[in-house]
Amino acid sequence: MRVATDIGGTFTDLVYVDDNGNFGIAKSNTTPPHFEKGVLDVIEKSGVSDSPLTMFIHGTTVIINSLTERKGAKTALITTKGFRDVLEIARGNRPDLFNVKYDKPKPFVDRYLRKEVSERLNYKGEVLTELNIEEVKDAVAYFKQEGVEAIAVSFLHSYVNPSHEQQTVQLIKEIWPEVKVTASSDITQEWREYERTNTAVLNAYVQPTATTYIDRLEQELQEQVKIDQRYIMQSNGGTTKFSKAKESPINMVESGPVAGILGAAVLGEMIGEKNIIAFDIGGTTAKCSLIEDGEVKVSTDYYIEKDSRNAGYPIKTPVVDIVEIGNGGGSIAWIDEAGSLKVGPQSAGARPGPVAYGQGGTEPTTTDANLLTGRLSSKNFDYNVNLENVKSAISTKIGNHFGISAEEAALGIIRIANSNMLNALKLISIRKGHNPQEFTLLAFGGGGSMHAPALALELGVKKVVIPVASPVFSAWGMLMTDLRHDYIQTYIKRMNELTIDEINKQWDEIERNAFTHFEEEGMEASNVVFQRFADMRYLGQEHTVKVPVANGEWTAAQKQQAIEDFHKLHEKNFTFNLPDAQTEIVNIHVTAFGKVPKPQLLKLERNGTLEEAKKEVREVYYEEEGWVSTPIYDRDKLPTRQTIKGPAIVEEKAAVTVIYKQQKLYLDDYGNIIIEKEEN
Repeated sequence: MRVATDIGGTFTDLVYVDDNGNFGIAKSNTTPPHFEKGVLDVIEKSGVSDSPLTMFIHGTTVIINSLTERKGAKTALITTKGFRDVLEIARGNRPDLFNVKYDKPKPFVDRYLRKEVSERLNYKGEVLTELNIEEVKDAVAYFKQEGVEAIAVSFLHSYVNPSHEQQTVQLIKEIWPEVKVTASSDITQEWREYERTNTAVLNAYVQPTATTYIDRLEQELQEQVKIDQRYIMQSNGGTTKFSKAKESPINMVESGPVAGILGAAVLGEMIGEKNIIAFDIGGTTAKCSLIEDGEVKVSTDYYIEKDSRNAGYPIKTPVVDIVEIGNGGGSIAWIDEAGSLKVGPQSAGARPGPVAYGQGGTEPTTTDANLLTGRLSSKNFDYNVNLENVKSAISTKIGNHFGISAEEAALGIIRIANSNMLNALKLISIRKGHNPQEFTLLAFGGGGSMHAPALALELGVKKVVIPVASPVFSAWGMLMTDLRHDYIQTYIKRMNELTIDEINKQWDEIERNAFTHFEEEGMEASNVVFQRFADMRYLGQEHTVKVPVANGEWTAAQKQQAIEDFHKLHEKNFTFNLPDAQTEIVNIHVTAFGKVPKPQLLKLERNGTLEEAKKEVREVYYEEEGWVSTPIYDRDKLPTRQTIKGPAIVEEKAAVTVIYKQQKLYLDDYGNIIIEKEEN
């Protein structure tokens, strides 16, 4: 049996699958600050603790929480003489252009804990000044006095030659073995001095927290459950062993959300859908990512806390390309200073939660609006719902301001929330040169199925898929992941000067390194496969385009094909190309997968009638239609391949699917809900 657990803000989810392909799910409350307790609770609740588990995969929000809540370790930085303030200087571009009081992001390391040492490499990695060992010793002695818990080491041009960083780390471990230490070259081998330094600092900042958490979780699991192999989800959509995760915890910054994106790609392949927009709506946020031709997009241009007012903090590690907005089930509806209706990004969270929960919440939320309009039923809540309180809150806070009824105000809240989500979907598709009509919308999370059909109509998407176990789909996605490592090396070469021998030597060196890593993780070389990419640009440009390139030995033909593919992709991304201009490689990128066996989805054989699956007929408030008598169906009783025409609602545990009169739905052979637009 295999088990995956995913820690969310409110619930910890679990999905298990046995050798026969039988799935089961469970949910329990998340238990901060001791998150491992929630994991053990959900394992016990699911009943799998009595079975021997061949594989355990875990996704966690511990890292991102530690960063956003500033609950990491007291961290210091050792850097090249003259570069002490690189974290402070950061980048000159500022998002809030006309704000004369704009503040740059405050570095995670205070200036008094940033120490310079004499050493210098040039851009080729050649040593100009040898490392001054005594200065390193003095810096470490000072950090000891200051009670530092973690040290980041980031030297100029160490992405080409990491020898000085390696010497420094070795020395620190000898004279102070208790302290956690991170070399920037161990985390990323890409250029960009500020981004690389910040990434090393953030890794050091969360390393003690991550180590403590993983050690506690591992100990509890060993005591209570028999597990053969333990893995943790990474931000690049792959997994790694617990021991590796402790070395580079920054790779877990988006550990939870990316699993759902990867699961969407795997499910898409199973049901013959290669082009997918994956859409995850939780309690606080909505996240989406675009999968083209089965490929999950991965980027190292990732930021935390970046928005229209704040520059945020760069993390130069591979992260699945996700657009995230502050809109979910708990998002609060409010009136701004200009008198306009807004929804989010503030959230009611789990406590006090929406007004419907009856736990002290007074602000109307998207969940309350869906309840008042009949999309949700009070019978399906874990709380005793007082509908009059919900109606009163929406009237008082929203309806009275516009002089409309509570129901109209509730519909307005849903429309604004949908509009926000639609913008996110456009950012990931239309704004990046993709036509959404050529994609299938795969929606999951607690609110995905409720909002996706309406968004599909506005976006022009012809098909929506609501997967099996959609409320816990991120955990399901973890069961479908392989071990994965991304190796990205800055390698600036003009294509007309690059020799075939040079590039083949570089590919071979990276792939040998990958085989060594997988060997340490117990993975046989026969199960390792590679994907190659080149980050390319025109000479004189700043930005690059990631180009998929050929595996194996390169010839002149492969090199020329890479250039031609770059021209095409540049036109797709930026609407033009320059076929006569010189091109150059900036980074080479190898993605290495250690293939693990995956559970097979069983086909569903469910007979019966739609009438038997019908629970009730309920009044639901639709835009331009008013109150409509709408049939409500139980997903667990729906027969396969039988069509329901909208308007209709399908309920399941922890999720609801709402379709409109222009749409129809049916259950496919795997139990996924398929929603299509009716042809006129």
